[in-house]
Amino acid sequence: MNYLGLTAATGRRITDIEHIRQSVRDILLTPVGSRVMRREYGSLLPTLIDQPLHGATLLRAYAATVMALTRWEPRLRITRVQFAVEGPQLTIDMQAVRNDGLRAGTATNITIPLRGAA
Repeated sequence: MNYLGLTAATGRRITDIEHIRQSVRDILLTPVGSRVMRREYGSLLPTLIDQPLHGATLLRAYAATVMALTRWEPRLRITRVQFAVEGPQLTIDMQAVRNDGLRAGTATNITIPLRGAA
């Protein structure tokens, strides 16, 4: 377990993979243009979350996810993105390969709730 950062919720120490998950969630749920002094940060995903999940919207959501994480999370290379809908719950499930330090080349699964749960 490598210590890398602090959790945004409690300020306690978190491991490297927990820090990556926290970063991915922050990137994906921050609307582009909403950060002062860093207007490009975030993703277009928040504008797509409540739209009907048909083929075109899903394609835009996949693209928004990969483009944002490619730009803002250099510790990951995304290999698969999938959205799952169960009732009001929308989650994103990703597979990625780590690009950082001793864990470079390691496959990682990341699941982030986007709607319906915190």
